[in-house]
Amino acid sequence: MTLLELLHRPPGETTAVVLPERGIRITYDSLRRQVAAAADIFASAGIGNAARVAMALPNGLETIVCFLGASVAGTSAPLNPAYRHDEFVFFLEDTDAKLLVLPPAGADEARRAAAERGVPILDADVDPEGTVRFFPTSTGRTAGPPQPDDVALILHTSGTTGRPKRVPLRHRNLAVSAENIAQTYQLTANDVAMTVMPLFHVHGLLASTLATLLTGGTMVVPEKFNPLSFWRTVRECRATWYSAVPTMHRLLLARAGDQRPIGAEHLRFIRSASAPLSFHTMEKLEHVFGAPVLEAYGMTEASHQIASNPLPPGVRRAQSVGLGTGVKISIMDTHGHHSHLGMGHAGEVVIQGPSIIDGYESNPEANATSFVDGWFRTGDQGIIDPDGYLRLLARLKELINRGGEKIAPMEIGQVLLKHPAVAEAVCFGVPHPTWGEEVTAAVVLRAPVPVPELLSFCRDHLADFKCPKKIHVVDAIPRTATGKIQRRALVEAFTEK
Repeated sequence: MTLLELLHRPPGETTAVVLPERGIRITYDSLRRQVAAAADIFASAGIGNAARVAMALPNGLETIVCFLGASVAGTSAPLNPAYRHDEFVFFLEDTDAKLLVLPPAGADEARRAAAERGVPILDADVDPEGTVRFFPTSTGRTAGPPQPDDVALILHTSGTTGRPKRVPLRHRNLAVSAENIAQTYQLTANDVAMTVMPLFHVHGLLASTLATLLTGGTMVVPEKFNPLSFWRTVRECRATWYSAVPTMHRLLLARAGDQRPIGAEHLRFIRSASAPLSFHTMEKLEHVFGAPVLEAYGMTEASHQIASNPLPPGVRRAQSVGLGTGVKISIMDTHGHHSHLGMGHAGEVVIQGPSIIDGYESNPEANATSFVDGWFRTGDQGIIDPDGYLRLLARLKELINRGGEKIAPMEIGQVLLKHPAVAEAVCFGVPHPTWGEEVTAAVVLRAPVPVPELLSFCRDHLADFKCPKKIHVVDAIPRTATGKIQRRALVEAFTEK
């Protein structure tokens, strides 16, 4: 199946998308017409099979239409609008983007990066009637239908060393993942999803968007996540579920206190993914909001969902990410033997299934290490109990997980090393009560420099969520006898007690 075929399943007169701040409702017929029009505009702008359309747009109808339209005409490459100039330059170059879609106002750093790369820009917004419009508009070509093996979506996953890896997700990967998610949560046309995750992430694109559109449900898409207006929107739109990272759940709990919000009675379930959910948060969510909380496990290379706790009357287990959902899960030893371990033994989580990528794009070294005997190595340490429930123990990789955003420490270190006063730099995550982990760095200086200057330097080159919130000046970076950085020692030294 392709995303175009997925979109054509639901009845045309039902509501596909609600824009709550603007009071606009979009039917499936309207959405299909707009996606087809966007695909033709992209085709007329020179986008053909496999050509990349980058976009840095806010959550809204324009993002959904551009994502689907680009996947029909070529390949969608959504980017975080919070990126800085250097990051836009990198991602436009790395994806070989042929077109960049931006909002009509602002996005100056993205525009400057596109100009330097010679990438044409299309502006996109939504008119008062709920139609996405483009400036300038090209016409004259019609986009052909995509094939299941075509790459629909290109995303990046950060590694702890080297450049971020390109993850090519094919139509067939995304379609089967959407089906797995829909089956896991028994989604139907009666469901209304509060879409609060950013739509440049696989979490928001798959769980909230494609799984909903596959089943003919309704997406409610606020312009941004706002704990102050969240429950009013849930009440007015009668939302039946939402999926979010633990940081968002905690912000909603902080706003609600111990009082059940009006509107929570409509929720069938609450989903949590993209970062570990603490037992305390899960327990309080269920107590205050009165809906079962289902923790799930996913990653970009698997088209998002790998495992999930089941709906009642199935057993939900705290501190577990549940059972495989259309994905085979095994535990492999971490000592290079590539042998599979039995129940109850800790090792690396490895997975198989049709939602998983065939390989990273143009990265034979990563493919050689990430795929073993037909299994994909997740880089996560876990254990499977006798009932098949997966519990994640630790990340084998050194990514910092800040509120669901996976941040590569080396990227921040490389930026700090560009400052003339910095001789050595290492970045790491320390525990944080809201974000799960916060970005911190340690530097060895070759010349005196105020720490605020280093922080400002990072903000000039990195998106805010990647910037260290604290930088510690040290005499030396702790290393092992073989020269490897001891990040654990830094975490222990600079974690606030």
